[in-house]
Amino acid sequence: MGCCSSASSAAQSSKREWKPLEDRSCTDIPWLLLFILFCIGMGFICGFSVATGAAARLVSGYDSYGNICGQKNAKLESIPNSGMDHTQRKYVFFLDPCNLDLINRKIKSEALCVAACPRQELKTLSDVQKFAEKNGSELCRYNLKPSEYTSSKASLCPKLPVPASAPIPFFHRCAPVNISCYAKFAEALITFVSDNSVLHRLISGVMTSKEIILGLCLLSLVLSMILMVIIRYISRVLVWIVTILVILGSLGGTGVLWWLYAKQRKSPKETVIPEQLQIAEDNLRALLIYAISATVFTVILFLIMLFMRKRVALTIALFHVAGKVFIHLPLLVFQPFWTFFALVLFWVYWIMTLLFLGTAGSAVKNEQGFVEFRVSGPLQYMWWYHVVGLIWISEFILACQQMTVAGAVVTYYFTRDKRNLPFTPILASVNRLIRYHLGTVAKGSFIITLVKIPRMILMYMHSQLKGKENACARCVLKSCICCLWCLEKCLNYLNQNAYTATAINSTNFCTSAKDAFVILVENALRVAAINTVGDFMLFLGKVLIVCCTGLAGIMLLNYQQDYTVWVLPLIIVCLFAFLVAHCFLSIYEMVVDVLFLCFAIDTKYNDGSPGREFYMDKVLMEFVENSRKALKEAGKGGAADARELKPMLKKR
Repeated sequence: MGCCSSASSAAQSSKREWKPLEDRSCTDIPWLLLFILFCIGMGFICGFSVATGAAARLVSGYDSYGNICGQKNAKLESIPNSGMDHTQRKYVFFLDPCNLDLINRKIKSEALCVAACPRQELKTLSDVQKFAEKNGSELCRYNLKPSEYTSSKASLCPKLPVPASAPIPFFHRCAPVNISCYAKFAEALITFVSDNSVLHRLISGVMTSKEIILGLCLLSLVLSMILMVIIRYISRVLVWIVTILVILGSLGGTGVLWWLYAKQRKSPKETVIPEQLQIAEDNLRALLIYAISATVFTVILFLIMLFMRKRVALTIALFHVAGKVFIHLPLLVFQPFWTFFALVLFWVYWIMTLLFLGTAGSAVKNEQGFVEFRVSGPLQYMWWYHVVGLIWISEFILACQQMTVAGAVVTYYFTRDKRNLPFTPILASVNRLIRYHLGTVAKGSFIITLVKIPRMILMYMHSQLKGKENACARCVLKSCICCLWCLEKCLNYLNQNAYTATAINSTNFCTSAKDAFVILVENALRVAAINTVGDFMLFLGKVLIVCCTGLAGIMLLNYQQDYTVWVLPLIIVCLFAFLVAHCFLSIYEMVVDVLFLCFAIDTKYNDGSPGREFYMDKVLMEFVENSRKALKEAGKGGAADARELKPMLKKR
């Protein structure tokens, strides 16, 4: 690596102090080597599937006898109709393309190689015969000549009527142009669709309104960027507005529930027929439970807000400084795009390799007598390795984004003169990540993978056993899934702070996680205030963008008279709007978390005296000064805050 000679001696001592950006050293090198070996294994899987002929079978397609379309084929042992010359037959045609295996997600129909796909619907065997004579494309079994296409041989020909089809670009499969086959498949997956005509209208609605959908997606993008600017300038007012609205909303919701309960209880029971009396009693009991739960929630929320009201000021200051960070580091806004682009590239590679694996291996007969390609022996477990690779590498890419953002924000915070910032702090952070800290990112992402895989296995077991397991087993499974989900969220938060600590002090993952955890525990109340008020405000921002985009969608779709069903286009737009808002505001949330850890370290090791000047922004400095004044005025009554500010007042 050529960088490990600069390891900090302070990191090795038992009593180590933070030295932001002073030393750089390689971290967690063994984990980087392990990750590189794992990626080599992923490359081997891809190479194996391509080398075994799977690439040709995937791209060109093959018939039910193992012949690859568009080329000469070698004879397969004990497989009839194999070894045919399909040089002139370049397309895969399914005799019954709508015969779907909904359990295994595949087409059960016999497949043949043909010279051309039928572009028009063929209603009779006579039409099939004319198509073969005119286009030289025989759609029945290979041992039948077009002159033998009679009703007695109908079982050897495609199911009538033969739907119009067109070849899929790059994959040479004849796919039906009509969506009826796909509607049938979707109908089995979407239980609430009982009528194909409904699904047809939904899909046609999406196709008709694709320009509107694209425009609304761009609108959500613009709204997300505008909201980030707005938060920067009205953070002080916005946080207090959100806090007040949450309290008033809780009080109002609780009052409405109690009012509904009282009204329902006083309503005369004599007018209710006996069949509905039990339903009315169940509703009354449910209202009572809801009202009590809402009351408890409101009381707890009110106490939390009352207890942490002084710490809301820090959240306001951090949001204000976060806005300044985006002004000094404008490339942060585009960070979600690069991450998403990298994820899409990897997912495309992963899916292509998965498809290669699906056509790799040796030819075997299935129960229908058709040829399938299956991998046998130890190599059949490549699927599991490939799935683990999907999770680990995806988490690695996301962790690289977190480390990049953390490195850029740390550089901004711990540079006293902001005019001396690097020309591009983001690129400087990427450079430090690649040179020194890829091992730390690999280790952190692997820990998340270790938690995510068991949760996915349990979720798969729960879906497979649905309706078969007893109530106790179902409860245990759901509890385990919930616990693993909570653990994953906690580890994600700790990992992000560990990456920040690594960006500050260039320590390995475990040391950084321990140091960050200690700082977070020392500032637990501040962390709670930021994660409750700040995160809730950002969540409301996401909801605001979704609502604005959805409202604009309703207004625009109202003028679209070609169809009447708005559900699917509106759902697509709202989901995309939430995804875009989440990408932008999650970067904002990440910046706030990094700033808080930097602020906590700054106040712990500096007190503003000569030689120990603060690094923080003037806005945060005002918060510290106001806290000191409040502490002096509170006297003994501010003992709790005194303990909180004690590290900041530590003497040299």
